[in-house]
Formats: sequence, structure tokens, C-alpha cells
Amino acid sequence: MIIRHLNRIVVEVLLAAALLLICHSDSMTRGAGAGSAVTISDLAWMVGNWQTEANGRFVSDEHWTAPAGGSMIGMSRTVAGEKMVSFEYLRVEQRGTEVFYVASPKGRCPATDFKLTRTSAKEAVFENPEHDFPKRIIYKRTAEAELTASIDGGEGTKSESFVFHRISDK
Repeated sequence: MIIRHLNRIVVEVLLAAALLLICHSDSMTRGAGAGSAVTISDLAWMVGNWQTEANGRFVSDEHWTAPAGGSMIGMSRTVAGEKMVSFEYLRVEQRGTEVFYVASPKGRCPATDFKLTRTSAKEAVFENPEHDFPKRIIYKRTAEAELTASIDGGEGTKSESFVFHRISDK
């Protein structure tokens, strides 16, 4: 059972990586320019397997790979009961001196870019003021085994947060 679950996660990551490579050629031409001295390695605190608490309706999980080759690959899935209700392929990538969070909800191409605008040792704020919603995506490491992801329409707007807890690789 554990091996089958691990194999499924590996297959999902490989499928996400293949799709992201297809979308990658389009997004690499956007957003290059001067920026901060932050590198992809500064976001390694996001790495791991994360899952929200089962609240009776939905359970979401996110899986982030370690920084390598100027990128981190991620995927997200939300399940209600026994049915997947949404999924998203994600990546964080270094483009010159800038870092971008690139989202492909439901595997959509082209992906949507969110530029890293603020970071600290345990928080990263990605923004795209031209996007309809969300305009900001914020990841915060709130405890050793807890990661919070928030989305909103910009500074001072109502936000939605997802509290993830580290899960094992089983």
C-alpha cells in the first residue's frame, strides 16, 4: 500500500514536470529583468509534502521538490470525499535575478506568473497585479511542521488561507 502510494506521487510529479516543461518555454520569455538578490535556494523551507486537516468537506495537499536547476516543482490537489475536485501544477523559478511563482490550475497553459516581491527567512510574497484573482500568493512557514498558503486580491483585501501540516512520504 505504501509503495503504491509513493509510486502514485512519483508519477504525479513526473506528469506535472512534463506539463510544466511544455509551458516553460512560453513563460521564460516573460518577466526577466533587474530584481533582488534572492535565489531559489532561499525558499527551500517550502520543500516537502503538506496536507490540510480533514475538515469533513475538503482535504488539500501540496508537494514541493527541493531547489535544483533554478526551480522548485510543486503540485496541489483538493479532494472532497473520494473525488478530486481541483488540481494545480506549480513551480517556483529563478529568472536572472528575479524569482517567480508559476501556477497552472487544472494544467492550463499558458501558466500565470507571480513575481516574488517580498521575502524573509520564513515568508514569501508573490504578486501579479494584472491577474484577476488572486493578485497575491503568500507562503509562510508558521512552525517547523506547518506551512500556510494565503491568496488575496492585494494588500488590505479579504484573504483565504490554507494551513498545511507536514506529512510523511507514505
